[in-house]
Amino acid sequence: MKVQILSRKLIAPSSPTPPNLKNLKISCFDQLAPPTYVPCVFYYPANGEDRGGNNVERSKKIEKSLAETLALFHPLGGRYIEENLSIECSDEGAEYLEAGVSGSLSQLLEREEFKTEMWSRLVPRVLQPENSPLVTIQINMFECGGLAIGTCVAHRIADAYTVGTFINTWATACRIGIENVQCRPSFPFGSLFPPKNIPAITSVDDLISVRAVKKVVRKSFVFKGETISRLKEIATAFDSNQLLKYQPTRVEVVTGLIWMVLIRVARAIHGHLRPSVFGLTVNMRGKTTLTMPVYACGNLINLVIAQFVPDDESKIKLHDCVNRVHDAIRSTVEDCAKASSGDELFSLMIKKMREGDEAWRKSEIDAYIVNSWCRLPWYETDFGWGKPSWVHGVDAATSPGTVTLMDTEDGGGIEAFLGLDESSTLLFQQNLDVALTGN
Repeated sequence: MKVQILSRKLIAPSSPTPPNLKNLKISCFDQLAPPTYVPCVFYYPANGEDRGGNNVERSKKIEKSLAETLALFHPLGGRYIEENLSIECSDEGAEYLEAGVSGSLSQLLEREEFKTEMWSRLVPRVLQPENSPLVTIQINMFECGGLAIGTCVAHRIADAYTVGTFINTWATACRIGIENVQCRPSFPFGSLFPPKNIPAITSVDDLISVRAVKKVVRKSFVFKGETISRLKEIATAFDSNQLLKYQPTRVEVVTGLIWMVLIRVARAIHGHLRPSVFGLTVNMRGKTTLTMPVYACGNLINLVIAQFVPDDESKIKLHDCVNRVHDAIRSTVEDCAKASSGDELFSLMIKKMREGDEAWRKSEIDAYIVNSWCRLPWYETDFGWGKPSWVHGVDAATSPGTVTLMDTEDGGGIEAFLGLDESSTLLFQQNLDVALTGN
């Protein structure tokens, strides 16, 4: 399939940013975010009567509603100034590209090799966000009338919650009009958690890139709701020590399963069990005693660290890995709830980052990172022609040992996007198949 860029322009907010909001200091949590973009692709199949011409009208509505939504999320229409640690809300706008794609969208979605090959061509190519648009959109129009909307939002000012809120608000504005949008976002974290003189510490993304290999294979694995229910039963049935005195969540079960499989793959490659750490990013909204507005945007995540130290074979069973993940999440959330100030909350994050820093730099320890994008409104993103049939929201899988979790279309399952070393891809699939049988 060929992707051809047809046009490129800037879309400014539909109304200017008020003078008192022209400058936004980033927060200390924003400082820890990597200087990259958070990408997503939303796939919309053609209706029966649609052909390419209908996408022209759709694009006009998308463009107009984008300008209106940027007026609500005014920092996203500005530019990041590194030396000032601030966003200049200059209303320069988002970059907006239109592209034509040969072939049909259904053909792409039906063939795994097309998904892998095409994904990076359906999102705009952006580098670091300094002095560049903080939002870049690529509207991909297929010959069949199908549409794929690729989005990139700068991580410096947005975590997954913020990206999901922005895109869903934009889609709602396109579908029913900006006047009917209920979301009223704010970017309060710069004042709640002011930027700091942060000691030398590397972001998790940078630490993972240290271990990057020349050939990384991106794979996706879908765990349906019934599969996850069965995994919960397996974990409970084989829990002779009764570690699971709670009902594990979908994320805990799938994360525990993937970690267990990765441990077994490492054992097959090295001939013995190896210690490993598993990092999991957690949205801290609603998990602290600190007061913040609804739809608070920016970066507000913490890092959960779970560890595995080999001692005997029983320690690589599903229930044990699930319990380690659960305990690590519970401990981190409890610590966040005890924090009485922004400084305390930030200190917790720095502590976890240092734990990750120390572990990721040891070659004898296997290190993995999971970004959970579950329970965010990706599949509610309806621009007026129905909800997406698939959402692909992962760029992290460019390094081995990186995982992104997203809900499936029905909301009951989880799709996991993994970055795997090419040499371990087959081993992962084989060990996953065994693990799904309860062994």
